[in-house]
Amino acid sequence: MHASPPHPETDTHEVTNQPLPRGDLDLWATDPALRDHAFAADAAHLARYGAKIGRAPMREAGREANRHPPEAVLFDAGGRRLDEVRYHPAYHDLMQTGFAAGYAALPWEGAEGGHSTHAAMVYLHSQVEPGSCCPMTMTYAAVPALRADKALFAEWVPKLTARLFDPTPAPLRHKAAATMGMAMTEKQGGSDLRGVSTRAVRDGDLYRLRGHKWFCSAPMSDGFLTLAQAPGGLTCFVVPRWREEGRNMIHIQRLKDKLGNRSNASAEIEYADAYAHRLGDEGAGVRTIIEMVHHTRLDTSLAPAGLMRAALGEAHHWAAHRTAFDAKLIDQPLMRQVLADLTLDWEGALALGMHVARAFDGADDAARALARVGVALAKYLNNKLCPWLVHEAMECLGGMGYIEDTPLPLLYREAPLNGIWEGSGNVICLDILRTLTRMTAAAEALDLELDAATGQDRRYDAALSAHRDRFPEPAEEHEARWYVESLATLLTASVLIRHAPPAVADGYSATRLEARGRTAGAILGGDVDGILARLDG
Repeated sequence: MHASPPHPETDTHEVTNQPLPRGDLDLWATDPALRDHAFAADAAHLARYGAKIGRAPMREAGREANRHPPEAVLFDAGGRRLDEVRYHPAYHDLMQTGFAAGYAALPWEGAEGGHSTHAAMVYLHSQVEPGSCCPMTMTYAAVPALRADKALFAEWVPKLTARLFDPTPAPLRHKAAATMGMAMTEKQGGSDLRGVSTRAVRDGDLYRLRGHKWFCSAPMSDGFLTLAQAPGGLTCFVVPRWREEGRNMIHIQRLKDKLGNRSNASAEIEYADAYAHRLGDEGAGVRTIIEMVHHTRLDTSLAPAGLMRAALGEAHHWAAHRTAFDAKLIDQPLMRQVLADLTLDWEGALALGMHVARAFDGADDAARALARVGVALAKYLNNKLCPWLVHEAMECLGGMGYIEDTPLPLLYREAPLNGIWEGSGNVICLDILRTLTRMTAAAEALDLELDAATGQDRRYDAALSAHRDRFPEPAEEHEARWYVESLATLLTASVLIRHAPPAVADGYSATRLEARGRTAGAILGGDVDGILARLDG
């Protein structure tokens, strides 16, 4: 037999200037910035996880989980309530991978640097599929909140930290592992929790909850931390999805049609006299649940750094293999300036997030105080930078960056989320003002961090002095964003001066602390080659 002659139009579809698929990625080995800033974490564990989560099949699972979003199945064929959400198998694979590697368990197992290792896992997992991070993050963050009740802690925490994902719909006692979600927001109030109208009425040793929750994250969780008005005031509760007698009275009304985070479900729910266990004292709801919020904020500080890294990886790969005007894009001066400028924001976000994670690992009062204010600063700045950076990375690919065949649209949809979750920008700024005004230890810990980098870079010293001259006390409310952005940028610079290569620290000080253009690439001077080397792995 003879081969068929080539189709006459074949030559019109010859591909000569499109990068090949990236294949397996080792997200640890190719990330010198992570290796630099995760020095308190378990490097061997992260090396294994970075190699596994970056493999092509895992990244394809992330794409599948977003192409096939969860579906609400509210009733069976006979009209009986099911109140279930069903996910694509790829989503379950991603959840199992994260939980099995200790995403939710590591910080509570007693290993040194547990929060740092967890934070780096958030950063790595977010590069592949950020939606599945949400339920794993809440499961991790629920553990300290559950300390408010010894019995509930003993019942729930072994299942929350079991290093296993068990999606079986069943009462907690019959499960090998469990997840914990959160349901606080109501129609009439989000961050202002005084608007909570869900009512809690005592029923023997338990309570019955009645009310509507506007956002319930991960509605297939085995339990939910929630707030309701009890006779003694706003109170925190654990609401199990299943009881020994069957399904609890938690009715899913609809799934939210979200901009991003498509692989993960968010729902509106009704507590229709649902049974709940009180967590902490009546009237102490905010004080109890703030422990969960504090730890979820750590993850919302690292996730944007992961999204930024993933977007930059795509832009750098494209530029390194795409030719325009008879030269590779990566060799063209303006593209190099743009990528170097973006790299500084990514590296700063990662450095600040990991530095805060080390404070979470600290055992003394100073570390706890730094964690309290530092996580809010990192959440604010990192999330303000993320959408802008992902957009610029998308633009590096031109029209291809706007096409769903690449990861950029998914990353772009996800980019605003972590700035909204657990307190939007204004809420975070006001929280920082309150913390620094009322918590002397936090202000002192922050000052020590800022002073630790003095004497090494004149631009940093001048910027720190200018900030303190302008704000001898925490700012008035109308100046809060200016104040917080300045503090967060200075703290980032301090971390980079102490822990990053000279090209990065010098570039950041030159372009973030002194006057600069408002668009990517508008930097002057600096070691562009040294900065871009951070993307080469």
